[in-house]
Amino acid sequence: MRISVFGTGYVGLVTGTCLADAGHEVICIDVDAAKIQALQQGHIPIYEPGLADLVQRNLAAGRLHFTTDAAWGVSASLLQFIAVGTPADEDGSADLNYVLAVARTLGEHMQDYKLIINKSTVPVGTAEKVQACIQATLSQRQVNLDFDVCSNPEFLKEGAAIADFTQGARIIVGTESARVRELMSQCYAPFLQDQPQKLIFMQVRAAELSKYAANAMLATKISFINEIANLAERMGADIEQIRLGIGSDPRIGPHFIQAGCGYGGSCFPKDVQALAHMAEQVGYRAHLLDAVEQVNHQQKQRMFEKLQDALAKTQGRTSLAGCTLAVWGLAFKPETDDMREAPSRVLLEALWQAGAHVQVYDPQAQAECARIYGTRPDLDLCTSIQQTLMGADALLICTEWQEFRQVSASWLAQHLASKLVIDGRNLYDPLAMQAAGLRYYAIGRGDSLAPIL
Repeated sequence: MRISVFGTGYVGLVTGTCLADAGHEVICIDVDAAKIQALQQGHIPIYEPGLADLVQRNLAAGRLHFTTDAAWGVSASLLQFIAVGTPADEDGSADLNYVLAVARTLGEHMQDYKLIINKSTVPVGTAEKVQACIQATLSQRQVNLDFDVCSNPEFLKEGAAIADFTQGARIIVGTESARVRELMSQCYAPFLQDQPQKLIFMQVRAAELSKYAANAMLATKISFINEIANLAERMGADIEQIRLGIGSDPRIGPHFIQAGCGYGGSCFPKDVQALAHMAEQVGYRAHLLDAVEQVNHQQKQRMFEKLQDALAKTQGRTSLAGCTLAVWGLAFKPETDDMREAPSRVLLEALWQAGAHVQVYDPQAQAECARIYGTRPDLDLCTSIQQTLMGADALLICTEWQEFRQVSASWLAQHLASKLVIDGRNLYDPLAMQAAGLRYYAIGRGDSLAPIL
């Protein structure tokens, strides 16, 4: 099939590349000429494991094209994916300006039937707005063309996006049209193989709400386990043992119940806020969603609070002014360079506000950190984990990169003179850390100095 994808951000680029790799001919369109030029040369603007190779392979095969020419993209393809950003407005609602701009572009260039597919994460009712926007643009042109609009939300995890697209548990399409069902079945046929049940058709509004509901559920699990972790810490229980205990129940499962310093990224914070805003718009107060967001906000403060308490206990410090602190991990999760809403940002800004100097390292997000914060005298971007520890009064861990998991307690004790570790991702065994002479503060595990009551 000939397919066009508007937007070459995270969702658009993964979608277009995976569809091309499945054998479709795909045109990816963006208004950013510099980005398109880089993509035409096989250079991608984000870090996602395996994506660069996939882009280069399909460029070479002639199945994947990048352009700023919207007219070509519209005329050349039957299927038109909208995969542009929907950033949060100040009130938490999703900004549809980019989505509706694409809708107007489609209306301006359509000459025959098109199927328009909302892949962006959009509020309930957006398909109707896209339909109305295209129809109004066609009316201005004084032409009458047949077209359909459906919802096809993405369910991609950063760091595992290719597997999620090609081997995901479900593909949801919101439509009540038999023609759309047939076209979308053809589009996704290469990914269904012997699992046709993965393609789920439903009402358009149900599909739009499914995306928000899924992310809100996952965010709820994270905030719930963090709430239990804070309780366990005060009761002398180990949250890691509790996690294994409850995760063995198939009704709960082991996923998204790892206690830590809070969730971040481009999806969970924005989508929880947007869903709460949608609830308010229809006269319903979503108390649970409010609590999920509040717990996450508080959890992002825990690293700084733990550091203050630990320095007071171990070094008698009442101020962080003049401290040098090592921070491992900047991305909101491993296998990405994305720092949007990352807990590390809350921590860094609190440390700077308190007068501390910070030495940071992340395997992928160094450049993103430099882009966000620029050159600051109180920030050193280090090239290794060992370099961050030089002269550090404490080590703080914000991201669970495998590189950090592989560090032994003895190595850490040898290179960290202060012997103080604040672990926001529970990477290590507290007993091993204590045996190595380290003072270890984790999430929901007490600390190596506090007796169990």
